[in-house]
Amino acid sequence: MILVFGGAGYIGSHTVKHLLDNGYQVVVADNLIYGHREAVDKRAVFEHADLLDKFSLQQLFRKHKIDAVIHFAAFAYVGESVAEPQKYYFNNVVGTVNLLNVMMENNVKDIVFSSTCATYGEPEYTPIDELHPQNPINPYGRTKLMIEQIFADYERAYGLRHIALRYFNAAGCAANGSIGESHTPETHLIPLVLKAITGERKSISVFGTDYDTPDGTCIRDYIHVEDLALAHRLALEKLPVYSGCINLGTGIGTSVKEIILAAEEVSGKKCPVEYADRRAGDPARLFADNRKAKEILGWEPAYKNIKDIIQTAWNWEINRRF
Repeated sequence: MILVFGGAGYIGSHTVKHLLDNGYQVVVADNLIYGHREAVDKRAVFEHADLLDKFSLQQLFRKHKIDAVIHFAAFAYVGESVAEPQKYYFNNVVGTVNLLNVMMENNVKDIVFSSTCATYGEPEYTPIDELHPQNPINPYGRTKLMIEQIFADYERAYGLRHIALRYFNAAGCAANGSIGESHTPETHLIPLVLKAITGERKSISVFGTDYDTPDGTCIRDYIHVEDLALAHRLALEKLPVYSGCINLGTGIGTSVKEIILAAEEVSGKKCPVEYADRRAGDPARLFADNRKAKEILGWEPAYKNIKDIIQTAWNWEINRRF
C-alpha cells in the first residue's frame, strides 16, 4: 500500500491515477486546504489527515499497512512564503518531521519527496544539474532544501531511503481530461494564458521583454504532469537501491512569448497581452539537466513538444470539472 500525502493536489492526483493504472494500491491523505476531493481517483482510499496533527498521522498508519510514502503535502506559493514565512516553515518543515517520525515508529523507511528547482536559487549556469549550488532565494525554496537535508540526516541515523525529485515547471493535465490544474490563486503561466484566451482574465502580463534571450522574454523548462507522475513511480521502485536527489525537466527551454504563441495556435484564439517591467528575482534562463533521471530512473519524458503539453491543458480548461 502506497500512502500519497497531498494526493488531492495537482501533481499528487495525477500520480495517484498513474499508480492505480499500474497496479498499485493507494491511500490518499490530504487536509484539502488546497487540494480537491473531486481530483482523487475513486479507486483510491481517501483519508482526511494533516501533517501538523500527529494523532491523525498515527491513526492513519495504524489503520493501513503502509509500505512506502510519496510526499506532496506542502504550501507552495513563493510570494506567500515571503509574506508569511512562519506558515511555510511550520507546515512544510515541522509537518514533514512529524510524518517522518510516525514513519519511523511504524518501520516505514521509503519515501519519495516532491522537491523543487527553487532549491537552486539564481542559476550560476544552465542547464542546471544536481551539483549546482543550492542557494534558495525565498522561504518556500528554503523549506524544501531543509527537508532534503533532514532526509539525509534521517538516512544516516535511521536508515531512511529517500528520493527527492526537484521538478522544474509542472504543466499540462491528464490526457483523458479526467483531472487537471486547479489552483486558487492560479500562478502558473500556461493556465493564466489560457484563462486570458477564454476571457476569464482580462489579459496575461509579460514581465520583461529585454532579457538576454532570443525574443527577450524569460525561458523556462515545462514538464508535463503525467511525465512527473511516471517519475514518481519509477523513483518508488528504485528506492531499494538508491537514495538522493534527481532533477525532473525536459531539458528544453521555452520562452514566455513562445508559450503565448503556442497557446494561440492550440486554441485558435488570440491572447490579450500586457507588457510590464521585469520582476525582481526572475532569471533569464532556467532549465534542467535531466541526465541523472534518465540514468538512475530509466525515465524519459513523453511530452517534449510544448504544443502537445498545452493541448492537454486546453482540453481541461474548456471542460473543467472542478
